[in-house]
Amino acid sequence: MDIERKKIVQTFLGIVNHISDKDYQKRAWIKGEEADFDETCCVFFGIGDSIIEKYKDFEITEDQCQILKKFRDEFETFANENSWPPAFIDTPEWTKITLMAKKVLEAFNYQK
Repeated sequence: MDIERKKIVQTFLGIVNHISDKDYQKRAWIKGEEADFDETCCVFFGIGDSIIEKYKDFEITEDQCQILKKFRDEFETFANENSWPPAFIDTPEWTKITLMAKKVLEAFNYQK
């Protein structure tokens, strides 16, 4: 895989890492110290959809793609219904999303 595609995947996994990390979310989304939830969603879907569509070009396995797709669909449903982090960050529904994000990171052997 060329360096550009590798960077795209790493950037994307960094966003998934933010979605998995409630400490980051409280600092960034609630205290406003970094990118907000809307920005996170825009980057996630903007990069993620192209990675899923052309996963072979990004040297992603079928299994990784399936995990990623399942997460993407769940996150999209959640994000369409929720946009205010202080209202959802401690809900069981959001915890489910963060745990799914962690599974994606595991599937890609992601290291910060």
